[in-house]
Amino acid sequence: MSLKHSYTLIAPFYDAAIARATHAARARSLSALPKEAGKVLLAGVGTGLDLPHLPPQHHYVGLDLNQAMLRRALPRAGHVNFVPVQGDAQRLPFADASFDSAVLHLILAVVPQPAHCFAEIERVLKPGGQVLVFDKFLRRGQPAVLRRLINPLVRRVATRLDVVFEELLSEAPSLMLEHDQSALAGGWFRMIRLRKL
Repeated sequence: MSLKHSYTLIAPFYDAAIARATHAARARSLSALPKEAGKVLLAGVGTGLDLPHLPPQHHYVGLDLNQAMLRRALPRAGHVNFVPVQGDAQRLPFADASFDSAVLHLILAVVPQPAHCFAEIERVLKPGGQVLVFDKFLRRGQPAVLRRLINPLVRRVATRLDVVFEELLSEAPSLMLEHDQSALAGGWFRMIRLRKL
């Protein structure tokens, strides 16, 4: 089953499953957006659960692979300058250095090739720009036997459980780690802030 097809089926139920559990962590992560106005990419915007937490001074571009998710996001964008774009986060349809900030909430563990997505974010971010990440990651060398065991099944439907953030970061030389903290589920989820050199 393709990712696009999976999320077409999941879209009507996504908020019920995810919204309450991630509400506070999303708000905390997004509070780190710059105060000065800029252009912000919301990669994998989904149903728009981030939108109510966004400060109004920025221009937001919300990208998602799935039109069903984007349709659900639009009603949440009322207070911000928001443009929805259907596209693949692994092959972004934007020019180099076109965004001041990027938000990657629950996308790196969803896309089939997280390293491609991360490299694309690095490409479209301006020097000095920041990346806000909120997702589930393994740490390098972490056994996580159960997560690794069920990963082949779970990733066919919705998400991966085997993404190691440090491996992604090692392939993005211009992105520097500024902040990394556990966010949910005993450290399964992490809130990360990066800056592009």
